[in-house]
Amino acid sequence: MKSTFLLTFFMLQCFVSCQQATTAVADPTEGPEPAINFTEEKPILAGAEQIDQYLDLLKGKEIALTVNQTSMVGPTHLVDTLANLGINIKSIFAPEHGFRGQADAGETVKDGKDEKTGIPVVSLYGKNKKPTAKMLEGIDLVVFDIQDVGARFYTYISSMCYIMEACAEQNIPFLVLDRPNPNGHYVDGPILQPEHRSFIGLHPVPIVHGMTMAEYAQMVNEEGWLKDEVKCDLSFIKCANYSHSKHYILPIKPSPNLPNQRSIYMYPSLCLFEGTTFSVGRGTDKQFQVLGHPDNLNGDYRFTPVPKPGAKYPKHEGKECVGFDFTDFEIEYLQKVDAVDLDLIVGLYNAFPDKEKFFREDGFFNLLTGNSEIMENIIAGKPAALIEESWQSDVDVFKVMRKQYLLYPDFE
Repeated sequence: MKSTFLLTFFMLQCFVSCQQATTAVADPTEGPEPAINFTEEKPILAGAEQIDQYLDLLKGKEIALTVNQTSMVGPTHLVDTLANLGINIKSIFAPEHGFRGQADAGETVKDGKDEKTGIPVVSLYGKNKKPTAKMLEGIDLVVFDIQDVGARFYTYISSMCYIMEACAEQNIPFLVLDRPNPNGHYVDGPILQPEHRSFIGLHPVPIVHGMTMAEYAQMVNEEGWLKDEVKCDLSFIKCANYSHSKHYILPIKPSPNLPNQRSIYMYPSLCLFEGTTFSVGRGTDKQFQVLGHPDNLNGDYRFTPVPKPGAKYPKHEGKECVGFDFTDFEIEYLQKVDAVDLDLIVGLYNAFPDKEKFFREDGFFNLLTGNSEIMENIIAGKPAALIEESWQSDVDVFKVMRKQYLLYPDFE
């Protein structure tokens, strides 16, 4: 049986008369949890931390780096590390949230220069999500080193694939410095259908794909998913001491609104509420750890979104939202989750007083799920378990394909 966290919580909160627990395990404002690993003796090492395995590949070449605030080698950013080692970094490609990770979700990232090194920073989130031939002119190698969280709609995989495509077209090698997937211990969710392809979902994979960036890059390259089925000259540096059954605690928050490990674990399920009128806590210090709406009739937690870094214009700004606080969920408990959970969204839709306004009118919910059937089934009143069952056969097929491209031992 699949392990989910929202079903039990919702049943207790919404349909049974009991008091909500209020003890917080961790304060997100205190920063991310330390980089510890619970299930191993040897520490997990990201690809970037194994400099001896790739430094010779960079020497004497003009390099472009695709990096952000997670691209660290110990206490030092990869840009500074390589610059100090004499590597010629010609440009930095900045994805969503920018090079330093401060931009809002969906906010245009501007070109500029890195203040510390003077290296030009080229935005790949705005007008050009794919490098142009001019941007790659004179580049001998493109290096990609960004921490992902393992959800299809987290846009770093889309940025990576557009760069791969551009490198293939310009005959430029592409090197991935791999990092562990904090949600790499399961695979679940509806498969993206072609008509719902967008920057938050390019390929026919489930919401939780269970792959690292290098594994995903291999799959995209070999399955012919790049434009015109081109293939890039792909190489990678694997993580050390990692497997998909091991839990990796991120040492740095991967984006402004995923402040800690709890939010990262809850993101694949709670992000679906971004396609609804409910707030997931943007504009608070508990992003993707709270849920609410001014007209919600369930729950007794209250929060008021206000402008904050990474959330300049939060949903329901200045209005008190009523709902739930999930910060009492233990990290070890969330590590047992192995499914995308629809129970909470189905229950809240059924209880919402104005159902016509529950889902966003722009169809964003369908882009997140990757199809239109999920929303149609929720509106039709189908139970969450039946809707979740509808995608399992497709997930089983995907798992077989996924196995071909794994670089690390799989979860059982």
